[in-house]
Amino acid sequence: MDFDGEHRIDAPRLRVWQALNDPVLLAACIPGCEKLDATGPGAYTATVALKVGALAARFTGLLTLTDVVEAQSYTLKGQGQGGVAGFVGGSAHVALVDDGEATLLRWKAAGEIGGRLASVGGRLLHGFAVKTANEFFSRLNTQLGSQPDCSSG
Repeated sequence: MDFDGEHRIDAPRLRVWQALNDPVLLAACIPGCEKLDATGPGAYTATVALKVGALAARFTGLLTLTDVVEAQSYTLKGQGQGGVAGFVGGSAHVALVDDGEATLLRWKAAGEIGGRLASVGGRLLHGFAVKTANEFFSRLNTQLGSQPDCSSG
């Protein structure tokens, strides 16, 4: 399953970059995130509860950042296990571009699923992924709007 998007974040690029590298802020933005802990530079463990159609599961997994270009882009790779629900895995390339006082966040993701989760159906899963991404970016905009701009002096 491949998908991509572009979202305008109402904050300068450096603030968006800092937010995308802050596990506490990210945990508040990721729908269903119960835990997101840094385990080293560019490495995290996560627990996320998801409900797709009639299937509900708690996934635990690992996330790593690669191809990092400071304040510009990175590739996020992840894999998770959801017990009898199955597994998820994939990657997303994220790039930040100045847009006046705001930032355009462009992303392109590829994912794979297996187990009972795969039986839900591609159309439902794609809709769930798009809805989840939109909710994440909405929360990110809200979080950045409620924080003081620490980059100005």
